[in-house]
Amino acid sequence: MDSVMAMTGRLAAKSALITAAGQGIGRATALRFAEEGAQVWATDINEAALETLAAEHPSITPRLLDVRNSDSVLALADEVGTLDIIFNCAGYVHQGDILACSLEDWELSFDINVTSMYRTCRAFLPAMVAAGRGSIINMSSVVSSIKGASGRFVYGQRKQP
Repeated sequence: MDSVMAMTGRLAAKSALITAAGQGIGRATALRFAEEGAQVWATDINEAALETLAAEHPSITPRLLDVRNSDSVLALADEVGTLDIIFNCAGYVHQGDILACSLEDWELSFDINVTSMYRTCRAFLPAMVAAGRGSIINMSSVVSSIKGASGRFVYGQRKQP
């Protein structure tokens, strides 16, 4: 069998929001969702990356979005309306050990890696609940829950319940 999975159209007529869609996992997911038939709202802080992504598929609508800005996230939720899928993919990897990690580094990492997911879920979830449908995917790393990573002190931390 071919190493590329056949497109099934399983996301036809679905709408999806993807954060950090400009590169890496976010970009690959945006393209795959679009190939599967979804209308994709691809967000990132990198406008050039979004433009090249949007040029690759007509079902991808790019939007600049800083997931650290609550007002911007809420404004996008108002613009987009009800979604079928939220894929929170924004992430930041601070390099260094605890001595290289300032309080500002710590706060930035948690704001992007954790609090941004809260912001997007909080903004988009009411419409999903009202519609009685939707899926939320919060991308994370195995670092901290399964294994550690050298030089990634703050990235490997997690808040305890």
